[in-house]
Amino acid sequence: MGDSLGEVIEKLRRITVQLRTQRNGAGSGVVWSRDGRIVTNAHVVQGAGGSSTVEVELWDGRRLPGRIENQDRRRDLAIVQVDASGLPTATSGNSNALRVGELVIAVGNPLGFTGAASTGVVHESGNQSWVVSQIRLAPGNSGGPLANARGEVVGVNTMIASGLAFAIPSHAVNQFVRSPLEDREGLGVVVRPVKSGLIVLEVIPRSAADRASLLQGDILVGAGGNRFQALQDLGIAIDRSRGGILELQFRRGTSGNIRTVATQIAPASVQAA
Repeated sequence: MGDSLGEVIEKLRRITVQLRTQRNGAGSGVVWSRDGRIVTNAHVVQGAGGSSTVEVELWDGRRLPGRIENQDRRRDLAIVQVDASGLPTATSGNSNALRVGELVIAVGNPLGFTGAASTGVVHESGNQSWVVSQIRLAPGNSGGPLANARGEVVGVNTMIASGLAFAIPSHAVNQFVRSPLEDREGLGVVVRPVKSGLIVLEVIPRSAADRASLLQGDILVGAGGNRFQALQDLGIAIDRSRGGILELQFRRGTSGNIRTVATQIAPASVQAA
C-alpha cells in the first residue's frame, strides 16, 4: 500500500529548503542530490547580487551558506550548492505522464510559513513548457516542488498567471541539472503575462533582446506575425528560431501601435568538456 497523503507531504517537506537573499526576501528550493545540490528559480536568487551566495535553511533548521553555481534566466532555473551530505533528495517524476484532473501537491515557504503544503489538480496536460495546475501558491512558493500523489517531483513552481499555477516540468529541470554548462542565452528577457501580451520585466545586458533595443515595460504581442496566446508561445518561438532570425511584434509606452524588431538567437551550443 502506498504512503498516505500526510506521509507524502512530510517527505516533500524534508526535500524543500528556504532560500534567503539580502535584496529579494525568501523563496524555496528542492534538494536534488544527496551532496547538497539544490534547484530553485533564477528569480529567487537574483537578490544575491554580485555575492553569488544565499542562505539556505534545511528542513531540520540548519542554516548553511549556498553558492549559486549556475542560472538560466530564460527558463527561470538556478542551481545552489551547499556543503552537506546525506540529505533527503527529490525523486523525479515523469511530468509528461500527468493527466488533467490528477492530484498535485505544492510545498514551499509562502509568506514566511515554513514547509506549507497545498493541493490541487492538473489543469493542462501535454504542455512541454509548463505544468499548469489549479493550486494555491503565494510569494515564497517560488522554487519549491510540485509533486504527484506518490511524492515524485514533476515540476518546480515558478509563478501564478490568470489564477493558475505554472511550474517548470521535471524533464526540463533534469536537462538543466545534467548539462549546466550549456549555453542557454535565448532571447535574454524576463517576462510575465498581462492581458495584452507579455510584459518585459528585465532585459539581460548583451543578450539578443538587448541587441534588439527592447526595453523594460515593452509588451511582446507576437512573433513572426503569430500572436502570443500564452506564456509558452514565446519559448516555442525562441526554440524554433535558434541559429536564425526571430521577428518580434511589440508595443511600447502608451502607444497602441505595434512595432516589429528582428534579432538573431544564438544556436544551442554543445556542453563544454
